[in-house]
Amino acid sequence: MSVFPQLRLRRLRRTEPLRALVRENHVDIGDLVYPMFVIEGKGIKQEIAPMPGVFRFSPDQLPQEVEDIAGLGIPAVLLFGIPEQKDGAGSSAYHPKGVIPQAIRTIKKTVPGLLVITDVCLCEYTSHGHCGIVVNGHVDNDQTLPLLARTAISHAEAGADIVAPSDMMDGRIGAIREALDKEELQHIPILSYAVKYASAFYGPFREAAESTPQFGDRGSYQMDPPNLREALREVEQDIAEGADIIMIKPALAYLDVLRRVRDNFHLPLAAYNVSGEYAMVKAAAQRGWMDEKRIVIEIITAVKRAGADIILTYHAKDIARWLQPK
Repeated sequence: MSVFPQLRLRRLRRTEPLRALVRENHVDIGDLVYPMFVIEGKGIKQEIAPMPGVFRFSPDQLPQEVEDIAGLGIPAVLLFGIPEQKDGAGSSAYHPKGVIPQAIRTIKKTVPGLLVITDVCLCEYTSHGHCGIVVNGHVDNDQTLPLLARTAISHAEAGADIVAPSDMMDGRIGAIREALDKEELQHIPILSYAVKYASAFYGPFREAAESTPQFGDRGSYQMDPPNLREALREVEQDIAEGADIIMIKPALAYLDVLRRVRDNFHLPLAAYNVSGEYAMVKAAAQRGWMDEKRIVIEIITAVKRAGADIILTYHAKDIARWLQPK
């Protein structure tokens, strides 16, 4: 091997065109999914305080927004619903005329080619804020599964392209796959939140989605942050049950997990750059403490470098504008 002074690694860093020529990883607009919050009602566009630039939209306010998203070249959105009425069974989650089916139909009418992914969970729809049915103070895994399946069917029948269960109940991928197939919806892929940690990075999301648990926390069903080997077991199980795409959430604090999953499995792999990660960058940038564009591209590049094929991020619209050809 040549050694200094013959070997000079700085030669290929001298100018931006040189650096671009040998760049190993590239963030592409086509990698991005933009998460959106849809609230029941009319004429509503509310900015979410801890997430500057992110809004809750009522279904009638979606057309302009999704036209803008599609116009930026972003290929997909992920929808979270906020209903007018909540109850212990989260019944608004699987109502065929609920807020998410309304939103899906509006988006598909406005921009038919925009991929619509829907979050399948009960937390936004339950009065207690947990992701499943509560029995004697505990989330009952098996009683929750049929309701998740009903939710996925209601979304698929409304025109969703992909359903994405985020609840972390055991067996939910198999239950949803069986239910979809029974309804002749075999063509609908499942994007599984296979590795979803009980993370403090979700704080702003819970305000945005009005889904804060009214008692306890989600540690009994979301993964314990110190665990990595368990993540591989979760992924293996979800693949066995029929998942088509696997997701790691959060992204930035779990790049090691993302890399291990990438090295061990060959399904398309997604990572969710979550609300807390977004809020920290926005807060620091607003105070002039960091260069927002540079830090966001660096973060998203790290997620890509760790192995993600698909990146869900609230920065998607900003990234798309930055990456547009001059």
